[in-house]
Amino acid sequence: MPINTGTLDHLVHLTPPGTVEEASRQFEDRGFKVLPGGTHVGGLTANALVVLADGVYLELISFTYPASHYPIGSPEREQREKHPWAKKEPGWIDFAFLGNGSHTDSVAQTINERGRAEGSGVKYSPEEDGGRVRPDGQALKWLISAPAVAGRGVLPFFCGDVTPRGLRVPSEPPTNTEHPSTASGIAFVRILISSDSFEAIAGQLTSVVGKKPISSSSRDVIWDLDTVNANHLGSYARLILSVPGDEDEIAFIETSEGGTGIYEVGFYVKDGSKSGSETTPFGKISWVSR
Repeated sequence: MPINTGTLDHLVHLTPPGTVEEASRQFEDRGFKVLPGGTHVGGLTANALVVLADGVYLELISFTYPASHYPIGSPEREQREKHPWAKKEPGWIDFAFLGNGSHTDSVAQTINERGRAEGSGVKYSPEEDGGRVRPDGQALKWLISAPAVAGRGVLPFFCGDVTPRGLRVPSEPPTNTEHPSTASGIAFVRILISSDSFEAIAGQLTSVVGKKPISSSSRDVIWDLDTVNANHLGSYARLILSVPGDEDEIAFIETSEGGTGIYEVGFYVKDGSKSGSETTPFGKISWVSR
């Protein structure tokens, strides 16, 4: 069976070191139910979760301490400084597609072969073990494969469960996915990129997703993404790659690591409940009626 490489798994929102609880309150103020997460293996980061009915979740993450907390030259300091998110500014910093949790049927190998055949140049690193411990002591394990040719946050990384996904994504009981904002799923993830990289990254994302865009122009390319519960909800998330169109977007590009990143995330909500856009303290969110 072909390996599906186009299922949106989760989005990562970073806040300053030691602020997971504060970030949780900030998202609660915007109408999201926030669940406790845990501490990742190695103790460098901790998180909380917002689980949506479409099966996608938000990972509200922060480093446990700033790099200066660890003695210079110590293994902990080296690990902290080499973390893929160590230099990221707070906000929407990354996103993950769902992997298959297998070293044998490798997602990375599948994408790399597709990239060679399509000439996109996309390349992913082999799967590596990852995990965290929940507050209740339950150990979670997964495999991670990250892009090897572009900065994290423009191409997705893959997270494939070794332990059951339900342990990592606590969608039961159903009340875990019920939010005061009525948010039920991801409408879109919009990435901004400079015009000189636009065509190349669009080709690489096509190789990653595994299907052609549903729309393409000189300013935007759009793909439909699967979600775990897309068929149940009757809607799909969209991935949008754009060049900046106004002063705010140009400023975002100029201050982002590598000149690119997730600028905006849209959430499906019930008609009449919310509209327009607002921000977390560090990132833009938009409400899409359905």
